[in-house]
Amino acid sequence: MHGIRGYTWVRQKIVSGGMEFHLAVPKARLACPCCGSGNVWQKGTKERRFHSLPLGRKKTTIVLEVPRVYCHDCNTTRQVHITFAEEHKRHTRFFERHVLDLLFSMTCQDVAEHLDLSWDTVRDIEKRSLERHFARPQLKDVTKIAIDEIAIKKGHKYLTIVMDLHTGRVIFTGDGKGADALLPFWKRLKRSRAKIEAVCSDMSPAYTSAIRNHLPDAIHIFDRFHVMKLFNEKLTGLRRRLYGETKDKNAKEALKDIRFDLLKRHPAEKGAKRLEKALALHADLAAAHVLKERLHELWEQDDELSGFDCLAEWIADAEWTEIPEVKAFAKTLRNHYQEILNYYYCEITSGPLEGLNNKIKTLKRQSYGFRDQEYFKLKILALHKARYALVG
Repeated sequence: MHGIRGYTWVRQKIVSGGMEFHLAVPKARLACPCCGSGNVWQKGTKERRFHSLPLGRKKTTIVLEVPRVYCHDCNTTRQVHITFAEEHKRHTRFFERHVLDLLFSMTCQDVAEHLDLSWDTVRDIEKRSLERHFARPQLKDVTKIAIDEIAIKKGHKYLTIVMDLHTGRVIFTGDGKGADALLPFWKRLKRSRAKIEAVCSDMSPAYTSAIRNHLPDAIHIFDRFHVMKLFNEKLTGLRRRLYGETKDKNAKEALKDIRFDLLKRHPAEKGAKRLEKALALHADLAAAHVLKERLHELWEQDDELSGFDCLAEWIADAEWTEIPEVKAFAKTLRNHYQEILNYYYCEITSGPLEGLNNKIKTLKRQSYGFRDQEYFKLKILALHKARYALVG
């Protein structure tokens, strides 16, 4: 009953709000919890009460007189080991399983209210389960990974996420961002002897340096999404600069409300008309916009050689414009052209990781934040499993 075997039935008792089942430990099972020796002498008992599987809406409590024993072999006095509950816990393993089943379709708060428990108790039960299943993901067969960071709190609080691009599972979450956040991952990766063939990341110098130092034989690809994102930031900076410098009232007015239309590949009809008017009044913005559309072609070539020609032509045209924002971006491409063209050796992107980042933000928002960051990180590691991808 209730997953409990090997204990002596004493009695059952109906109490206010539920039932109590009183059990006892047979003398034949008395053994030292430290060394397992049977050479012990009983020194009284201690009553302990455990939550167990409820009967309908009625609480069920297991009451056990736990013997204290003195061990002659190791000279210690301890309570005997309880087989149906975790050490220092006040609920049975059957009860934990019931809580985890409820969490499949309910939040921690809902389960706590349903079972008349504290939120912390439910959280601790799920956290231990997550630790058992997801705390140390296997890295042995990982070959292609993506690295990115996600903001988790105001005030520049970040987590660094590493994803296995083959399976879509998160294999590491590190505190902060940059090279230091990845140090525990490199240690685990080295012990696992995994052979990483390709890494996709943004254009962060810290990631570039760390990957070069720890995975010198891997192909490093700059993610196309982040390359385009960086140019879009330059384009936004150009629009703001033009808005500040423009004296003509009509030309200044045309720059308003076009930010998103400027960055989209295919703006809506109304936005396209606003954008066309602004581009007609600002030659530099028009030139930068054309370059933005052409930059997409960089990842649509047939091979690396065609990609190189496309990139070289784009950089030359960008430098010819004499637009400071565009020239600065062209310099970045010139310095890192190999990481961009590596896409043709291994066509991977961090798109799956960007999609996961949206799930993480949704998880955080629906949970109204997480007070326990380790619990939050475990929830992220479990996101690829539908059973654990619920709100905490």
